[in-house]
Amino acid sequence: MIPTREEAMEFLRDGLACNPGPWGRHCLTAAHCAEKIAHACGDMDSEKAYILGLLHDIGRKFGVRHLGHVLDGYIYMKQSGYDEVAKICLTHSFNNHRIDDYIGKFDVSDEELRLIKTELDKAVYDEYDRLIQLCDSLAGAGGVLDVEERMKDVKKRYGFYPQAKWDTNIRLMQHFEKKMNQNIYIVCEKDTFVPEDI
Repeated sequence: MIPTREEAMEFLRDGLACNPGPWGRHCLTAAHCAEKIAHACGDMDSEKAYILGLLHDIGRKFGVRHLGHVLDGYIYMKQSGYDEVAKICLTHSFNNHRIDDYIGKFDVSDEELRLIKTELDKAVYDEYDRLIQLCDSLAGAGGVLDVEERMKDVKKRYGFYPQAKWDTNIRLMQHFEKKMNQNIYIVCEKDTFVPEDI
């Protein structure tokens, strides 16, 4: 079960009221990309894709956390009765289904880390998990980014970028381009889309 677009936007507005920042516009961009790609694929629900893209980072409502935001979002959406969104909050950061690939601080307790690992092990990835993983890589706060440029930027900021994660992002892009039979940047309106302030 997932919320409506209006309810999802309300979750995002509430989250930004608690923890303002560019993550809101990043979520809008991810939602935009997800909707456009899902529509172009023809066999996906573009409204569902938009809502999942909009809420994938909703854990950021609870403050500045790295790995912690994944679990915060998962728990929040579970408690709100939206299991599909909770799953996306968890899976969007692990495109190889491995916690070791996470880039950023492991700012969680041992108990929280065990919970993430347990729930991640249970998760069976579908096209929506893959789509939001890709859109997370495409989405900047100012608009749609070049995936490779974004990964290079992350590598520069953190000093590393796991090769397996890099390769999977490229594979995800190729997978959806093949499904759409179109260029991903054209579909996502890379040169023109700018997220609005919420």
